[in-house]
Parts: sequence; C-alpha cells; structure tokens
Amino acid sequence: MENLRGTTAFITGGARGIGLGIARALAGRGVRMALADIDAMALDAAKNELATRAPDAGSVQTFELDVRDRAAFAAVADQAEQRLGPVSLLINNAGVSLGLRKVSEQVTYPIWDYITGVNVDGVNNGVQTFLPRMLSRGGPGHIVNTASVAGLGVFPGRSAAYGYTASKAAVIALTETLHHGLRDEGAAIGASVLLPGLVATAITTNSLHAAPDDIVPPGERARVAELARQGAEIIAVHGRDIDTVGEQVVEGILDNRLYILTDRMAAGVVASRARAIIDAMPAEDGRTERVLDLGSGTGTARDDRSSA
Repeated sequence: MENLRGTTAFITGGARGIGLGIARALAGRGVRMALADIDAMALDAAKNELATRAPDAGSVQTFELDVRDRAAFAAVADQAEQRLGPVSLLINNAGVSLGLRKVSEQVTYPIWDYITGVNVDGVNNGVQTFLPRMLSRGGPGHIVNTASVAGLGVFPGRSAAYGYTASKAAVIALTETLHHGLRDEGAAIGASVLLPGLVATAITTNSLHAAPDDIVPPGERARVAELARQGAEIIAVHGRDIDTVGEQVVEGILDNRLYILTDRMAAGVVASRARAIIDAMPAEDGRTERVLDLGSGTGTARDDRSSA
C-alpha cells in the first residue's frame, strides 16, 4: 500500500503492547482504527489516549473480543465496518506466552489449546474473516500477522517454549503462503509477518492473567506467576520500545515487506538452523529439479516410478 491516510485498520491485541504501538503509528498517518482486545479496561485507556492522535472524532472504536471465537470475530468485524468503513488493514497481533522453564511443564492439552488457540487460530480467524471482504472489494489492502523470532528456531535457554515456538512457526508459514499466493493471483493485497525480538511489553503477566483456570494446577499458580513477573522485568529492561516497533510495522506495510524484524537477535539461530537443514539433505539425484519444474509449470510431466 502506498497511502494509508483515510483507510481503516482492525488491530487485535490493540489495547497495549505492540498492538498499541502500531495503533499509535497508524493514528499519526491519519488511519481510522478498530481496536479489539480481551481487556475492557485497557481498551478504554487506549481509546482515550489515541483520541488525541486520531484524525477526527469517532475514528477510534473499541471492541471486546476473544480472537478464538469465530462467531464473535465476524460480528465484531461487521460492527467495525459499519462504524468506520471497509477494513483494508488487518493487524492480527493478539498473542499469549507462558514463562515456564521446562518443556515437560508445557506438554499439556490446556496449555497447548490456550497458546495455539490465540496465536494460531486467532490469526487464522482474522484472515478468514477479513480476507474475503478485502478480495471482494479489489484492494488495496494489507495483512500483518504477529509471530516472533521464536518461530525461526530454538534459542539457547528457550527450549521450554514448546507451544509458543510451534505457534509462531505456524504463523510465519501461514503468512509466507499468503504473501506469495496473493501475489501470484494478482491480488492487490499484501501480507507481512512481524517477527519481534525483545519488545518491552507485559505479555507474560498479561497472558497468565487472561489464561483459563486449568492452565496450571492451583498450587502451582503462584510459582508460575513469579516466573511471568521475572520475565516481564527482563523484557522491560532489555526490550525495544513499542513505538519504535509500531513505526517499523508501518514502514513494512508501505514497502510490502514479507518479513518485518525489530532487531538482529535471531541472525545466529537462523544461520545455524539453515546450515543444519542443508547439511542434512541427501546428495542431489536430479529428481528435485524435475519436480520443481513441474510445480512452476515450466517442465514436462514425467513418470519417475519406473526408476524407483
């Protein structure tokens, strides 16, 4: 997208953290905004703040939404577009994380369902709700899905982040497919994946606060809450500020970048993982090129079963 002024954005997890940073950056570009979040009090505070930056009265609307709820997502989308006009910017930013330190503590269905429900299903629900609308209008439009550098590989000391790492890797793959697929189909809609490193948000404490009661046993909740608090303190000290990230996202939208990264902390992990994958590949036997040619439509179909 080349010009954002006068457009409408729908931002999940928009009441605080990275979502609020993105909202601030968009408000400064004259964008109308629908902020969706599970925290009603945070939504009120964000709306009051953004009203001073917004292009005109009523250009910031808020909606309580659990992104896991498909029916609620569709209903809120209808309300947002009735109040603000067609949504052409979708920011799927809502996400959760639990600061547990052992992978064995995270291999439970309640934790898996909670983390993937928000981080993966919530993103997909946003895409499924808004992309058909964007396509029917012909664009231009843009979708930003928030993943994490955790989805690029396992960092030293972060092997416990079982569901979180898996969920963020899924969001990366989902967005890569959208970006290339929409481009190949000639759609005037871009897609970017935001890959934040350390950003000064309270995601660990907020995630635990919003989590279902069965996430951790009652006797363990105080210990997990302390781990979340410690994680939030580290991020607050070392993390990038949300306004810088918000500006990086806006620049990524304007440039139609597939990957939007906030820093270079994942460079070593990405390089090491890529080397390990390439080194694990068997020697080339010529079959791969034939298959790739078929997939690109440039080759001639062949039946290689006779050589098996």
